Amino acid sequence: MSTYFLSDLHLGAPYFPDSKESERRIVAFLDHIKKDASAIYLLGDILDYWYEYRYVVPRGFVRFFGKLAELSDAGIRIVWMKGNHDIWIYDYLPSELGIEVVDGSLTENIDGHKFYLAHGDGEGKQSRSFRFIRSLFRNRICQRAFSAIHPRWTVPFAYRWSRHSRMEGESRGLPDDCLLQGLRKFAREYHLSHPEIDFFIFGHVHVLCREKVANDCEMIVLGEWIHTFSYAILGENGLELRKWRGI
Repeated sequence: MSTYFLSDLHLGAPYFPDSKESERRIVAFLDHIKKDASAIYLLGDILDYWYEYRYVVPRGFVRFFGKLAELSDAGIRIVWMKGNHDIWIYDYLPSELGIEVVDGSLTENIDGHKFYLAHGDGEGKQSRSFRFIRSLFRNRICQRAFSAIHPRWTVPFAYRWSRHSRMEGESRGLPDDCLLQGLRKFAREYHLSHPEIDFFIFGHVHVLCREKVANDCEMIVLGEWIHTFSYAILGENGLELRKWRGI
């Protein structure tokens, strides 16, 4: 049995030429791995935007949610770690799909290896503006105020923000390099006080990367499912990075 790690699917993102096709791709991948998966770790930004109201949930993602429910019902452990795009998950997905939702980092023993898992937006050096927005989005008072606004206004605003952020980042060509350097620095410093960690696995940066943190420790950045369609698998051959090209 194998353990899978993937992140940054950004399902529903406005910059996908065909959102349904993006959803079908990940559903096909999940269907393909269900035969040997013992656990699946989703390391954040799985949805490009999600806000859970008390009595209603956003439309869309039916195929994806249905596949997660099927896998969960089959006994496959699914852990969803919140990212900076899907932070507003509360109780609907855990109660309906039977998945574990984690806000922050997670340290796990998996097949004899010690993993530090996180989306990556809370590790490393971040800009002052990003730290401010991150704390604002996690503030309970701000969340309640946001929920009082009708979705006809908040949903288009969120997707415009996402499109602008992605286009701005790609045009400058700098943030990914800076974020990667921050994760690298964090992993090295953290490992000094936690030498038992064998692997650090992050998302967030949209770069596929594998490098040494120390002689007995590696850092993995999972890439994304916008262009790369990459993931990590821990199986009989150890930890591998792969790209999904379909069946």
